[in-house]
Amino acid sequence: MTLSENTFPATTRAAVPYGQGRARGLGADVLGVHGVEMDNLVALGLPVVPGLTVPIGAGSGLQDHQTATTAIDLLEKLAVRGIWPAVRTERRPMLMHLRCSAPVPVSALPPAISVIGLSSRNIDALVEVIGRERDIYDSWAANLRFVAENALEVDVDDLDDLADDHPDSRAQVPALLELIEESTGSPFPADPAEQLGLAAKAMLARWASPRGQRARRALSLPDDLGIALHVRALRLGSWNESGYGSAISRDLETGRFAPHGVFHLGVRRADPNPGPGDPLDQTPGGVQILDQIFATLEPHLRGVAEVEFEVRDRQLALLSAQAVEHPGPRAITHLAVDLATAGSINRSEAVRMLEPDLMQDLLHAQLKLTGSEQLLARGLPASPGAAIGEIALSSDRAIQLAGQGKNVILVASETSPADVPALLAATAVVTSNGGLASHAAVVARGAGRPAVCGATTLRIDANAGTVTAGDVTLREGDTVSVNGRTGDVYCGTVTIRPAEPSAELEVLLGWADEIRRLRVRTNADNAEDAATAFRLGAEGIGLCRTEHQFLGDQLPLVQRLVLAESEAEEIEAIAALTTAQQSDFTDLLRVVGNRPITVRLLDAPLHEFLPADGEYRDEAQAQRAADTHESNPMLGLRGVRFAMVQQKLYPAQAEALFRAWVTVNGEGLQPQLEVMIPLVSLPGELSKAIKQVRSAAADVERDTGVTIPYLVGSMVETPRAALLADSLAEDAQFLSFGTNDLTQLTYGFSRDDVEKTMLTHYLEHGLLDDSPFAVLDTDGVGALISMAVRSAQQARPAVKLGVCGEHGGDPASIAFLDSVGLHYVSCSPRRVPVARLAAAHAALESR
Repeated sequence: MTLSENTFPATTRAAVPYGQGRARGLGADVLGVHGVEMDNLVALGLPVVPGLTVPIGAGSGLQDHQTATTAIDLLEKLAVRGIWPAVRTERRPMLMHLRCSAPVPVSALPPAISVIGLSSRNIDALVEVIGRERDIYDSWAANLRFVAENALEVDVDDLDDLADDHPDSRAQVPALLELIEESTGSPFPADPAEQLGLAAKAMLARWASPRGQRARRALSLPDDLGIALHVRALRLGSWNESGYGSAISRDLETGRFAPHGVFHLGVRRADPNPGPGDPLDQTPGGVQILDQIFATLEPHLRGVAEVEFEVRDRQLALLSAQAVEHPGPRAITHLAVDLATAGSINRSEAVRMLEPDLMQDLLHAQLKLTGSEQLLARGLPASPGAAIGEIALSSDRAIQLAGQGKNVILVASETSPADVPALLAATAVVTSNGGLASHAAVVARGAGRPAVCGATTLRIDANAGTVTAGDVTLREGDTVSVNGRTGDVYCGTVTIRPAEPSAELEVLLGWADEIRRLRVRTNADNAEDAATAFRLGAEGIGLCRTEHQFLGDQLPLVQRLVLAESEAEEIEAIAALTTAQQSDFTDLLRVVGNRPITVRLLDAPLHEFLPADGEYRDEAQAQRAADTHESNPMLGLRGVRFAMVQQKLYPAQAEALFRAWVTVNGEGLQPQLEVMIPLVSLPGELSKAIKQVRSAAADVERDTGVTIPYLVGSMVETPRAALLADSLAEDAQFLSFGTNDLTQLTYGFSRDDVEKTMLTHYLEHGLLDDSPFAVLDTDGVGALISMAVRSAQQARPAVKLGVCGEHGGDPASIAFLDSVGLHYVSCSPRRVPVARLAAAHAALESR
């Protein structure tokens, strides 16, 4: 907008009183953000300090004496006060305060200038009114220094020397006045209009200076961005009856509505750090009005409110009001629920207020950092949460220390199924190798343990019992602190803030459930994890990885099958496996109740099931193990391929599952079974595996006389499966996208290897915006999913579609998965609340 001479009435051509810009249709492009802010406060009926806004582009007009005089006269009328000694004796005194704002929020503005209008002619009288002199002299010295440097071109070195020679402002002021007169040839003006003109000149010059230009460039702002000037009345009164302060509407630790802040007696100083101040309840006249002010501001700002205020004659008036930036998830959650409950916003708006990523801090413990911590290493944030414990460099040591009641951090190069008991015993895990989809990461997320993986700077020497990163060496038994949310590992003990989900969060998630389209399931392999997920709102199990049931103590059962020497030994191993799985399935299905559960039949690289210590029964068994060696086990004999070779395996697993269902059905439960075939690439593989499952179901039905309702489907984790989804859907009643493997195979990335070698480099150089194993690649992997969804629905309109990779718990990925029409996402138990909220956000964004 271009300002003309006729923009404003003659009496206010250079300035717009607070509250009048809104009526004139003026926005931040004219009034600056502070001018609009003050207009809004007036419109809300809140008490504000009298003030004027000099529009953007018109600030230099204050250097005209008549223009400045007109502005001061208007300000005196608004404040019902005057600047001594010109003011009549019955009126109360005031000075002026000048600040600025840009048309957009800017953090690098020139500082405010206070006590404009102060001179040797009125200082004594004003000190007598106030009752103290130190603060007013401090502000006066700051005023003179700023104007001298930026408007009068006094040498900066001379100003610095003067400040060193006169640290006390009461001595510094006369020295500054003398230096200004010597440098300019004229005394510093006593006339308030001249002072206001110089203050405006100084502020504009500072904004136009190379320093100001650098600040704008750093913020990517235009070089010619203008600023509005705001002239406020600085009303003066008795020290004990006057002051200024700041307050926020909520306790940021708890999120509760509880106005609190600080108050300072006396004149408001230009220095932005006036000291610690007094408790808010020491404010003259009380602060009860703040409750009313905040109750008005929060619905208006849609945020936690923060105000600056002054008190004169025991009356409070606002200097500024804005929403607190990044108040934290607790405050946002409570605020959203409070506003919706009061009818200020609707439930959808309340759900929008809390970002899913922020909610992680409510669900997991966090380290309380001070900045003085010693960082040991940084890796990938593989599982959120925080933990402190003693370093254990082996699984045996971790279990031993945990058995003594100690908190343990398992530190290893990587982990295997044999390490699961140690992972469960430890409070956190740190690995030097592996990525977000590594064994340690997956197990830790499922168990709710913090994990940092791929901390490549760590050098682990198990024989010496040391861990080294750079020039720091720690020994086994030393204490470290782990931040699984950021991927940081610190030496020593760092204070932990425990997880504190609130009742308000449950309310907000309940509203999210009413909005979302996507159902939210969990990846859980045992009754304990399932119970945790259901407590957090999961609606079923989207992925039960049956191979995880053979980790730890039951690992030898699978090893017996893999290394079986004869068919008889093979049959015996399968029988033992079936018995163990039936017991595990029964426990799990009892927790599942009547919810759906997708059970994935065995899918794991064979090398994960071989003895980790390399010890075998005899040379023949060792040779059989060597014969199973694969150059790339993740692409080898796993999933449905192993079932095609070992044709007794899947029928045995399916029989165990169906017999477990019959057992819990007899107890009055009816879990909704979905049997999933993994790593399918050929429709023929799927059809043969489905026949194996149906044969097992028929056998159990003949034995028990119970008809078992179930669906059978396929995991889509190879690009070929995605491309042939229509063919798969001819046999499969559901398809579940395994996005971890689908990402790996689409990119041709080894997910563990690339995260420890090239991924950081790619992210730093902008080749990737995010790790594709953390945030779904919508262009490539997403295109395959979209194509598969369309073709599968054409072949079988009623096909059920879901995703069970960890992308099912990532908010950005959930937004995409919702858009392509999936029916559910499945994620680790402790990410369920995040997925619930993210799914609601996705639904709201599509409206």
